[in-house]
Amino acid sequence: MRILLVEDTSDVAEAIVSHLARIGHTVEWESNGAAAGRRMAESYDLVILDVMLPQQDGFSLLEQLRGRGQKTPVLMLTACAEIEERVRALDLGADDYLIKPFDFRELDARIRVLLRRSGGESTNLIHCANVSIDRKSRSATLDGAPIDLTRREVTLLEIIAARPGRIFNKDELMDRLFTVDDTPNANTVEQYVARLRKKLAGAAFEIRTLRGLGYQLVLHAPADGGALH
Repeated sequence: MRILLVEDTSDVAEAIVSHLARIGHTVEWESNGAAAGRRMAESYDLVILDVMLPQQDGFSLLEQLRGRGQKTPVLMLTACAEIEERVRALDLGADDYLIKPFDFRELDARIRVLLRRSGGESTNLIHCANVSIDRKSRSATLDGAPIDLTRREVTLLEIIAARPGRIFNKDELMDRLFTVDDTPNANTVEQYVARLRKKLAGAAFEIRTLRGLGYQLVLHAPADGGALH
């Protein structure tokens, strides 16, 4: 998903960005607190926020975010093990916290929990008709058989399969699939959708193109006319 990382220690940030990008997330990094405050007005699926930052600290950024009424999940990073700091972060509206240094496996697990929670889901699995997506393994199956998907194809499928019927415009998909450095355009999104359609031949749904609007996942009606399960 589209994640904003706010961390001023370069080697830590670069390691997090590299790791999360490798498993399919689109990560934007900001090292300056004041600049991060301006970025946080945008739409992200998750903000990973360090406490100690230049110009504006993580607590005031969190307070600013929640003061605007934004419900974006926030995972706080802190080098301090003091309970008072963790309590303050939670009271200001943080959804979770992680103490440095941390294992990437724990970071991944906490991110999955927050993304599940924000999507109203209770497990790492997304089921859409006869297709299943596993957020933990970053994989998908069709009728139980593995589908050979790239990490961005898995992410695209995850986005649209989690909300059947919703229309996603190209700009939104570009924001959630790519960073500015990727220099994507509308044609890039079209290419990914076309490749995904081919690999999902046999799925009990279709990805429709709605001219001038975007893309929509639509479930096929059952052959017997009964209810979908």
